[in-house]
Amino acid sequence: MRRGVALTVHGRVQGVGFRWMTKMVADRLQIVGEVANNDDGSVYIEASGEEANLTEFIAAIKASPTPSGRVDQLDEKTIPAAPALGKFHVTG
Repeated sequence: MRRGVALTVHGRVQGVGFRWMTKMVADRLQIVGEVANNDDGSVYIEASGEEANLTEFIAAIKASPTPSGRVDQLDEKTIPAAPALGKFHVTG
């Protein structure tokens, strides 16, 4: 079963390759969606995928997909799942 989440990630998540490493994790786990920097220094992620893959994706984000990043807080909200045929994009 597919599900979708919106994540807001706080910590040292800008200027450390966080968005691009997030995309690499998403691509490996067949997650679709997007990641973007927010003006307040946080990162916003919309992600959809199969339940097991999405759970693994969220765990990787909580642990910081980049060694120079640090996640202090992760806010999660359920959103409608995007179609499986999409891709994962880095924006903003």
